[in-house]
Amino acid sequence: MRTSARNQFEGEVVNVEHGAVNDEITLRTKDGLDIVAVITHGSAKSLGLTQGKPAFGLVKASSVIVMVDVSSNQVSARNCIAGTVTAVTKGAVNAEVTIAGASGAQIAAIITNESVDRLGLATGKAATAIFKASSVIVGVDQ
Repeated sequence: MRTSARNQFEGEVVNVEHGAVNDEITLRTKDGLDIVAVITHGSAKSLGLTQGKPAFGLVKASSVIVMVDVSSNQVSARNCIAGTVTAVTKGAVNAEVTIAGASGAQIAAIITNESVDRLGLATGKAATAIFKASSVIVGVDQ
């Protein structure tokens, strides 16, 4: 699979909660990270998403919010991955920040340089990558 999404999570479906319009899919990666996605019921059905099915989740780096000094119970987003900043690459306006979660998963975020400075983000600093379940695109190999 090749895609422009910086954050690619391969694993298998461990839970499907069906709803009238949307389904909540929990994908567990090979390194034990759980990613929660909310997709339409029709999409879940057409992809054949059931427990145990191999699947992947994609999240654009621009959909990831970075916070410091926060715990997952303080935000409404379902996906909160605490870790350590492994890289900060500044551009003219924005920066790419990479966070390694405790499981080893790497999450890339695109945030403003101003936010990098305000949060004091630097290699080795603790930070949390946050993204909403509705920002996760779920796919399967055919």
